[in-house]
Amino acid sequence: MFNRRTLLGAIGAVAMLGTSVPAMAQDTYIALISKGFQHQFWQAVKAGADKAAAELGVTVTFEGPDTEAQVDRQIDMLAAALAKKPAAIGFAALDSQAATPLLQQAKDAGIPIVAFDSGVDSDIPVTTASTDNVAAAALAADKMAELIGGEGKIALVVHDQTSRTGIDRRDGFVNRIAEKYPNIEVVSVQYGAGDQLQSTEITKSILQANPDLKGIFGANEGSAIGVVNGARELNRQLVIIGYDSGTQQKAAIMDGSMAGAITQNPVGIGYETVAAAVKAAKGEAVEKNIDTGFFWYDKSNIDDPEIAAVLYD
Repeated sequence: MFNRRTLLGAIGAVAMLGTSVPAMAQDTYIALISKGFQHQFWQAVKAGADKAAAELGVTVTFEGPDTEAQVDRQIDMLAAALAKKPAAIGFAALDSQAATPLLQQAKDAGIPIVAFDSGVDSDIPVTTASTDNVAAAALAADKMAELIGGEGKIALVVHDQTSRTGIDRRDGFVNRIAEKYPNIEVVSVQYGAGDQLQSTEITKSILQANPDLKGIFGANEGSAIGVVNGARELNRQLVIIGYDSGTQQKAAIMDGSMAGAITQNPVGIGYETVAAAVKAAKGEAVEKNIDTGFFWYDKSNIDDPEIAAVLYD
């Protein structure tokens, strides 16, 4: 469940971002198709979307596949949403290219698409509301380098290599290491579909193959928890850096098994997606990219008001 204090704080912060959209008729329908629904991150995105829908007087549905590996299931959901002829569609792509034909259908039908969290390899979306994942992952790389003393072997466990978030977080991290830290070697990049159990087994395999490994970056909530669990099962001490928050990651940071993580602003992502969809449905211009922000957090600042407002559990 959400922590009421932090969730309300996040919603309050989003409300002050300056988005000003006139209310529409209550029968205006906006469909949101997310990458999943199993992680607390997506529950927080939904909370922001619901907040915006209530303020702006529109009806919003929010759904996603059971796991972030179910690209075909997500495409089916997008097709079903398109058939309902909504005023606009918000879409967080699991595969940045697979949905292009359906997105073209939406464009041809005059239904604006707002990409959120994960963009698509297309100019069809009128905007993308997301974290600057390249910059956020680069910050994670800087923190990793600092914590391992600027040298040694590290690895990544990433949720996928098809979504924009998976690609950008991987590349943002790996490229920063290559550019700035010549004495750090990335020995493995593996993909666990954002699934905790799969990511745990991947982590154990990486650790067994690399007994001198100093650190692992887990590129989303499920990946990061899998890394923590894998290291714990093998009783290995190393620097673990995560992405997103949620109860388990926050607990891991507080007990020292995770050094820190990047948090997005998931409530803000949901809120801004609906706000942009309403504008687009009214034929109003929207910014091409809506940067919803990110922060580094660890045990030292997890309770700071600015950080607490964008954490979720």
